[in-house]
Amino acid sequence: MLDVLLGGNAALFGVPALLGTLFFLGRLVLMFVADGGDLHQDIGIHVDAGHPGDVTGHTDSSSAFKVLSLQAVAAFLMGFGWGGLGIVRGWGWPVLAGVGVGLVTGSAMAWILGKLLLWIARMQSSGTQSMEAALYEEGVVYVTIPERRLGRGVVRVVVDERMQYYPAVTDGAGLDAQATVRITAINDDHTLTVERVTPELPAPGA
Repeated sequence: MLDVLLGGNAALFGVPALLGTLFFLGRLVLMFVADGGDLHQDIGIHVDAGHPGDVTGHTDSSSAFKVLSLQAVAAFLMGFGWGGLGIVRGWGWPVLAGVGVGLVTGSAMAWILGKLLLWIARMQSSGTQSMEAALYEEGVVYVTIPERRLGRGVVRVVVDERMQYYPAVTDGAGLDAQATVRITAINDDHTLTVERVTPELPAPGA
């Protein structure tokens, strides 16, 4: 097997193929392990009003962007290596043809990763705009929010005529489900800071 990958001229493609693949898979594993270790801490939830069960979580896309920037380089090496190796070893074509095919396949894989980066950036922008629209609006606690930022809960807010669900913290006492709250700040970790809305007491004699 190693002779097929590294023997003779095949090493020109086998080395980047192995390095790119190992790096690509290693970074993916680290990314998912790091994010999945405490998913509740990084979750952002958005659902349509008519589909409260359709919940989608997302992690901090700035971290994903950095990871995928390195992944693009690994994807090019992986595409170049396996594409060129397939031409040289599988089809018996000369090394120069393998280099040409490798450049095309490597560039294609890097392009696909680039499109993925753009998609993540757009998702991040969309999520931020949605949160900004919720600022100073009133909502309802959907999942209990622990006191003094000791944990995160979830609030339900109507934004642009759509029901949205966001992770939230509070600086004061804990907030039970169904409590009415007001969004007072948007945090860097993509959570909202909320405070309880105290109902106005009727005037004496009213």
